[in-house]
Amino acid sequence: MTREEIRLTSMSRAAGCAAKAGPEALAHVLRPLQALFPAERFPALQVGLEVTDDAAVYRITDDLAIIQTVDFFTPIVDDPHDYGAIAAANAMSDVYAMGGEVVLALNVCCLPGTLPEEIAAEILRGGAEKVLEAGGVLAGGHTVDDDEPKYGLAVMGTVHPDRVLTKGGARPGDALVLTKPLGVGMITTVLKAGVADPEHVGPAVDSMKRLNREASRLIREAGAHAATDITGFSLLGHAWEMAERSGARLRFEFDRLPFLEGARRYAEEWLFPGGTCRNEKAYASHVTFADRIPEEMRQLLFTPETSGGLLAAIPPEKAELLEARFAEAGHFFRRVGEVTEGTGVAVE
Repeated sequence: MTREEIRLTSMSRAAGCAAKAGPEALAHVLRPLQALFPAERFPALQVGLEVTDDAAVYRITDDLAIIQTVDFFTPIVDDPHDYGAIAAANAMSDVYAMGGEVVLALNVCCLPGTLPEEIAAEILRGGAEKVLEAGGVLAGGHTVDDDEPKYGLAVMGTVHPDRVLTKGGARPGDALVLTKPLGVGMITTVLKAGVADPEHVGPAVDSMKRLNREASRLIREAGAHAATDITGFSLLGHAWEMAERSGARLRFEFDRLPFLEGARRYAEEWLFPGGTCRNEKAYASHVTFADRIPEEMRQLLFTPETSGGLLAAIPPEKAELLEARFAEAGHFFRRVGEVTEGTGVAVE
């Protein structure tokens, strides 16, 4: 089979972050492990199994902590170089969500033995170039033979122990901002099915390949109180995690939520990935919607994203200046809501 004949997305059951284990199953599996590593026995572990956050944080000295994360997934696009770049950007995003910088990465690679070597090389090259762009170094990795392709990175970053961003610091009155548009999950689902409009695919790929490095730096400079990246558990799932950790309510203005071109159309055609139903089942009880929001748009907000942007809670007085800073950097930015007293997530 030639390179032109191989569609990577046809070789997997689910694409990208839609292949993640469901949140309910994941919580059940991890619960016994939490008892083995209680926080009081490991005081240097600032963020670990006891909380739902984007990466682990371990304090080394009074002014240095390491951020450790791993992320890999099945093909999200057919171009091998783009697939590698997207998977790498997605893996490193956890470091940026925690307020850190990438230092070191290792490949995590599962590929069929029948896959042409030049395709495997392009996947790895796409990932390696993205690590280089992030200012990190790729130092090795591990590869196994697997019928279903999977690629990603184990990533180490650094951060000052007192400057770690978590999901738990959002305060009533904070402005909620997004640094990438939503809808990648819809577009990659129809791409996998072979019915995507080519005009919709390019912008989605560009969005997924874009590092969250600059966005992280800018929100930190604005004094962000909390942050997370929007990936497989959807906007509403990750928002609920932030609301729960912060002891607050996240309120989104639906008309301000940004979507990639085509995402709403595919939602209206009900072309959702399987992960949408899984996320709705896990998080719907924590979310309220205004009556005017149609069912397909509600489903869209439960749809998994891949290599999505940062959702951050920032001081409201910094929002206007931050928007200008993002514009100067040529980076997407949208104010989408606010943090209020209460619990859960509201879309109005």
